[in-house]
Parts: sequence; C-alpha cells; structure tokens
Amino acid sequence: MNMPIDLRSDTVTKPTAAMREFIANCEVDDDVIDVDPTVGALQDLIAEMTGKEAAVFMPSGTMTNQIGLRVHCRPGDEFICESGCHIYSYEQGAFASLSGLIPSLVTGDNGVLEPEQLLGTIKADNEHFAITRLLCLENTHNRGGGRVQPYENVVQICKWAHDNGLKTHLDGARLFNAVAATGIPAKQWASHFDTVSICFSKGLGAPVGSALCGTKEQMYFARRHRKAFGGGMRQAGVIAAGALFGLQNNVERMSIDHENAQKLATMIQNTEGLKLPGPVDTNIVMMDVDEGIGSAAALAGELDSQGVRCLALGAQRIRFVTHLDVSAEQVDIACQIITDTVSQVLAGSRELSGTGAQY
Repeated sequence: MNMPIDLRSDTVTKPTAAMREFIANCEVDDDVIDVDPTVGALQDLIAEMTGKEAAVFMPSGTMTNQIGLRVHCRPGDEFICESGCHIYSYEQGAFASLSGLIPSLVTGDNGVLEPEQLLGTIKADNEHFAITRLLCLENTHNRGGGRVQPYENVVQICKWAHDNGLKTHLDGARLFNAVAATGIPAKQWASHFDTVSICFSKGLGAPVGSALCGTKEQMYFARRHRKAFGGGMRQAGVIAAGALFGLQNNVERMSIDHENAQKLATMIQNTEGLKLPGPVDTNIVMMDVDEGIGSAAALAGELDSQGVRCLALGAQRIRFVTHLDVSAEQVDIACQIITDTVSQVLAGSRELSGTGAQY
C-alpha cells in the first residue's frame, strides 16, 4: 500500500537520515544547570539570523509566543492582535490563564492588517481602562492562508506602535516562508520587532522546538519564565540539533514548497465546485467547497480514503500545506485525486436530481 500524501500541515515532516545522524552525534549537557552546547549553538545562530542579541530555545511556538507576551506585559495589561492570529485563536487563551492579559482584536483581510486600522486602538490613560502595552503580528499568517504581511505595512505598523510607546512582538513561526516568498532577509523583517518567535518544526523540518529572540535582558527574563512554564530541559541538544540542522540546510529549499502550493491553487481554480478564498503567497492553501459537493469534513474524509490527507477547518473550508516531505510528483498526484473525487461527487449528485452529495 502506498503511503498517504500528507498535506495536513508542515508539522508532519519527519527527520531525514542526515538530520537523524546529526542529532545522534550532537554534543549535550544540562541546559538547566548551565547551557547545553548544541542548544547554545542554535540560540547563537537564530539570534544572528534575526539580528537580535540573544535567543532562548523552548519546546513549542505556543510557549515562545506566550513568554514573548509575558516579557512585555503585566497582569491586567492589553495587547493588540489580528482577530485570526495564532496567539488568539490556537493557544487556548493562555495569555489570560497564564499571564492575566486581555486582547484587543483587529480583523484583517485574510490576516493582513492595514496601518490605518490600528488608529484609535490604544486605550486612553485612564484608571478605568486596561493599559495597552504591546502589538503582535503574525507572519506568515496561518489562518489567513499563509499570507505574507506586506513589508511596508509592517514598517508602518511597527513605527506607529513604537511612536506610541508600545512594544512589538512577531509570531514568526513561518517567518522563513516569508523570507523565501519575498527575498527580504529574516534580519530585516525582525528589525521592526522587539521580540520574535521562530518555529523549527514546520517548514524547517525539525521534529520539535521554537526560539524566542530579543535583547539579552529580555531573554534573561524569558529563560526565567520558561522555567516557570515547565519548559526547562536538560540534555536538550538532542532536539535542538534537529532545529540547528534545519536552519543550516532547509531554509533555501522552502521556495520548492511554495511552487508546489501554486499547483494546488491552480487545480482549485480550474475545478468546478472549488474556490480559493484568497491569494496563495507561500505553502498554505485554503480551499472552499461548494455545498453541492458536501461538507468540508466529508470531502476530507473521502480524500483520506483515496490517499490524500488534509484538514477541514470549517463547515466548507479545507487546508492543504506543502512541505519538504511532499514532492512535486506527489502534489501532482494529489491534484488529480482531488479533481477526480470532486468530479465523481458532482456527477453522482446530478444523477440523483439534486438530492445532494453522496457522503
């Protein structure tokens, strides 16, 4: 039986033989008592790549984001973010339960904010109101379909924030996808933010881990918060090595994932009953399913049975994500399977004189 073509997420990648060998041979030590040498090398490299003084390695992007908020804010403070961003939508409200913070939501166009949308969002200096401390952006924007925040928007938004006394945090879980899509270096993107979160277990292909980058003082407190959140790890080099390998070997190839995503986008545009809800900038492709085909969950289940794995994100929306474990040839096969499956469902529906899809 052929292995399924797994397009559920870029987090499903498995370490290559070369990465496994690199992990097996890495040098380790106790990273809580001191600094694991492989963790140290990773932290130094990602700090350099983002143009920051220091970095702290953590188990997940949720932890790096939540500690990023905690570094800048105090309980009762407010932060501004896009209404569909990962920090608000997919981190279990940890900003409230762990740090006592409240969000101020601004809705963008598929996750993309315009500078003028932020005018008037900072609370007045009045004892009745929460203090607005922080602005957060996500780049690329997951729920927005992998959208790249336009660089000029980022410059203007962050300047507005700093001019008004706010700190800035970037959820850059897929920042290197934005780098691949625009040619703008990570250091240039990151220069507009006080802290930056980078995930290694997505397009970079590592099994686990993220890093928070910022000043040495900020990272001193980030390390303390990491301990309080349960993120202190001992011989962590065995997982940091995968992240280090990914940074050293998998950044340049991300453009291949973007090319494969465009194949999916073209297929969707050319298939009856399917629609792209927005542009495809990077490696994430959202697909809206006509009600005449059935629900997104039903179609995703049928595709799974045909060997193509994807995620239903809503009643009529499916997400595909390309990554280093899926080749161009596999994406071609997936496109054909999706087209054939949808065509068969539509044909069956018409035969039953409009009674609907068969699943």
